[in-house]
Amino acid sequence: MRRAAALFAAALLASTAAPALAEPPPAPDRPLTDPAQEARARALFGDIRCVVCQHESIADSPAGIAADLRGLVREQIAAGKTDDEIKDDLIRRYGDYVLFQPPVRIGTWLLWFGPFALAAGAGVVLVLRARRRGTAEAALTAEEERALAELTADDENA
Repeated sequence: MRRAAALFAAALLASTAAPALAEPPPAPDRPLTDPAQEARARALFGDIRCVVCQHESIADSPAGIAADLRGLVREQIAAGKTDDEIKDDLIRRYGDYVLFQPPVRIGTWLLWFGPFALAAGAGVVLVLRARRRGTAEAALTAEEERALAELTADDENA
């Protein structure tokens, strides 16, 4: 009985403590007052990956860090920074992966050209196998045919 009471108390504690440990909801977004700047910010939101969700843009992500990134982008736009300066700052902070289309440079060659290299390598392997398989066997000589006929005739007579 004591064990059941302890389990019940642990379950009750876990169910009441879980909401306290959860991430608080992000503050609501505060759009820029200039409609052109806000449109520019929203266009940038679609190009920036949420560093928590990793499969959503910061425009679609409900994560708190995405809200923070949206606020950061708006602040930098209001400060007069260009889109490239904003992206460079995000890359500096979070790495190339923060952008859905990272810049092409030596460090991202595998990301950009790896799939093409893999497909080309698979094509080369397929072509080489097809060539190797396509070689026909040489026909038997008259002497080899005679020997084969003798061997098969001995098996049929036995």
